[in-house]
This record gives sequence, structure tokens and C-alpha cells, in this order.
Amino acid sequence: MKEATAEYLAQGRVFLRQAEEELQIEDLRQASEKAWGAAAQMVKAAAAERGWEHDRHGRLYQAARRLAAETGDPSLRRQFVYAGELHGNYYEGFMDRADVELHLAEVTSFVDRVDGIMRNGSTA
Repeated sequence: MKEATAEYLAQGRVFLRQAEEELQIEDLRQASEKAWGAAAQMVKAAAAERGWEHDRHGRLYQAARRLAAETGDPSLRRQFVYAGELHGNYYEGFMDRADVELHLAEVTSFVDRVDGIMRNGSTA
């Protein structure tokens, strides 16, 4: 595993933990942004490992689509879209706690699954 890949994976876990902490203190916007950051870091890990571009939002979505296609698991793409909605919530504040919790659960699953892919090739 490349050094950059390992750094992205580690930072994704840090952001996920921070998202959970922000949710506990009811800072829904910060929880949303940290969850987005967690998902984005995981996509960056996969993209860096594969030599895919990942330096813009559009390229992150493209990399997430490619990862879903590569693994044959379209739910990875859906889960990344949940993360993108959280990113929007950071700016607009349109979600309530239940929405953020639902989306954060999807992002947590995404982080775990991409981590599994990167470490041992498994999405389980």
C-alpha cells in the first residue's frame, strides 16, 4: 500500500470520529462536513492507489463510480452520494438530526467498506 493511501485511510477515520463527536454536541453542520471529509478521504485512498485523478469534487465522484464498478457494488456509489448531501448540509443547514444520523450511518458503512477493500479486497 502506498504511503499516501495509508494517510488518506487514517485521516478518513479521524474525520469519521470527529463527525460522531460533533453529532453528540448537536453541531449538525460540523458533523456533516466531517462525515463528508471522511468519505472523501476514503475515495482519495482508493484513487491514489489506482492512479486515478482525485483533486476535485467531480473527480471524487468519478472515482467513487469507478470503485463501485470495479467492485461490482453499486451501493458504494449511493453511499458516497449520501456523503455529498452532508457536504451540502454544511453550507445550507437543511437537515435535522435524524437526517444527519441516517446519512452518517451510510457514510460509516462506506468508510468501513472502502477500508476493507483497500486493506484486503473485501467489501463486507
